[in-house]
Amino acid sequence: MIYADSKMNSHSNIVKSLAQKIGFDFCGISKAVFLEEEAPRLEKWLEQGMNGKMQYMENYFDKRLDPRKLMDGAKSVISLMLNYFPQESQNPETPKISKYAYGKDYHFVIKDKLKELLQVLNEEISEIHGRAFVDSAPVLDRAWAAKSGLGWIGKNSMLINPKQGSFYFLAELIVDIELEADGPIKDYCGTCTKCIDACPTQAIVGPKIVDGSKCISYFTIELKENMPEEMKSKLDGWMFGCDVCQDVCPWNRFSHRHTNEELQPNPAILNMTKKDWEEITEEVFKKTFKTSPLQRAGYLGIKRNVGYL
Repeated sequence: MIYADSKMNSHSNIVKSLAQKIGFDFCGISKAVFLEEEAPRLEKWLEQGMNGKMQYMENYFDKRLDPRKLMDGAKSVISLMLNYFPQESQNPETPKISKYAYGKDYHFVIKDKLKELLQVLNEEISEIHGRAFVDSAPVLDRAWAAKSGLGWIGKNSMLINPKQGSFYFLAELIVDIELEADGPIKDYCGTCTKCIDACPTQAIVGPKIVDGSKCISYFTIELKENMPEEMKSKLDGWMFGCDVCQDVCPWNRFSHRHTNEELQPNPAILNMTKKDWEEITEEVFKKTFKTSPLQRAGYLGIKRNVGYL
């Protein structure tokens, strides 16, 4: 048993060291088990219709809660964080875009890093089977990151790291080897309600509960039809996504600017005026934002959103 524990500890240290070398900012580890605490929360959230028209959130309920249903032989979940807090900020006169979308689509950036990590783990430890996840499969990223001690879930439902705030992409490697697990850390939100008070649409209906059907990000990215009339006046200048609940969070005073070249801002996002967005053609949009997260809303979605500002 002592030998096995020592081996798990050694392997865990190797995982964290290699993750850092590849460029991830933080790495934590959890046992691949059923998420008992999250199950009733997710069920209630769905029953209350807080997923809006994001029907995909209702799919694969069991898989969202148990990584062993996503990969045979799963034993550990490696949670990873990649900083996206930008060096630059948008021109105040431009329609607002969430900071995570300033550069290249993070799915491409992080998947390459995850593949590299899995490859070097195989070289350093042994034959490891694993699956990589980047916000594109039924995995509760924040729950796993919190379980592994990378931060706590704030009242705005974001994962908050005590050293550098919440402007991070989250990803996971589910692997078939036993690793020494980290434990969760304390919730340091205290009595602060800045995120709840600042939300333009009152989407944060309670601590750690965000009604997705009221969120500006939902209306400007996920919703594919026309926006409800009562919401058009509450967009607060946001054309794609929303950072309000993160911008006001006191813990984000510790945010460090990232140095990842692939996430460097597209100059067009920083400087295009409302008129520029109104006049952009579909051909120019597709060429300029070929690898951008803005493709999720699409040309028609972006033009629709601009029309509401």
